[in-house]
Amino acid sequence: MVEDNQIKAQISPFAIREGEIKTFDGKDGYVSMNQIVHKINIGHITDIHFAILDLVNEFEFITSRQIYQMLEIKGIDPKSQDKLNNKLDQLVKSKILTRYYFTSEEGKGIYRIYCLEKMGKYLLTSKEVECKWQPSDNTKPVAMIKKRLAGNQTLIAYLRKVKAFESYIPKPSFTAKQAGKVFKASGGSVKLTKNNKSLEFVFEVIRREDDWEKKLVDKMKLYKDFYENFQAGDSGYMNLPQLIIICEDDKHMAETFKAIVMNKVEISNIRLYFTTDLRQNEETLEKTLVQFVVDSETKKYKMENIEVNYNCLFIIK
Repeated sequence: MVEDNQIKAQISPFAIREGEIKTFDGKDGYVSMNQIVHKINIGHITDIHFAILDLVNEFEFITSRQIYQMLEIKGIDPKSQDKLNNKLDQLVKSKILTRYYFTSEEGKGIYRIYCLEKMGKYLLTSKEVECKWQPSDNTKPVAMIKKRLAGNQTLIAYLRKVKAFESYIPKPSFTAKQAGKVFKASGGSVKLTKNNKSLEFVFEVIRREDDWEKKLVDKMKLYKDFYENFQAGDSGYMNLPQLIIICEDDKHMAETFKAIVMNKVEISNIRLYFTTDLRQNEETLEKTLVQFVVDSETKKYKMENIEVNYNCLFIIK
């Protein structure tokens, strides 16, 4: 598999494209549970197929590359991307998973997106694994799926490249006390621990979808509520987690920061950090975060790189 730092993309594959639609690439027809059980009994569906199924259930939408990387993180050797793709084909043909790709005016997308299918839920529930998937989940819009995929990419980058990682949550929940609402971080969260010191990152993914600035402001109001009314133990956190906003590119980071400032939804008790999809492809993640600060000469905001020492778990301003 090509390493992240060998990827030469100029535009994120998870950026929103004009006129983009989701195209079905799964399996039509009917497959019975008896057929699935037979495939298990004769060894056509094995432990690695169940490991893949568990990952798709956990992440909701995920690419084959992300599945490959997560299997490696969990100590499972997929052998090669081609061998993994063959196993994914088997799961799609058995209607355990289904598959989509994106098409736009620029052409057909370069990757496939996997999500659960009816037989996948049956298998998970038969193993008493929690599965909240519903058929309507597979009709979610392109922007929502791309947020999930961009969040996956960032989570996986931290799990692979930061040795201090302890745990991750693909869809963590938070409570905005004053609003009385529970909301989810679209990019997941990761906990890093080393020498009895912990640092927790929460990732929020922003895409240039329709009305994206309004959606951003509405979400930031919930985060502002959570952070500014935070008490130890809220939403399972003993200390304030660091919020990181994932944007499509550097220009989008500036646009996002401007929208936050203009709409007065800054968070008073934390520094807000930003990153982009393609920055996750760096060999290390020590210099992938930025913040916006006021230039002492021009009195205007400027973008400033932040360095994180993951060996000692502290942020160098």
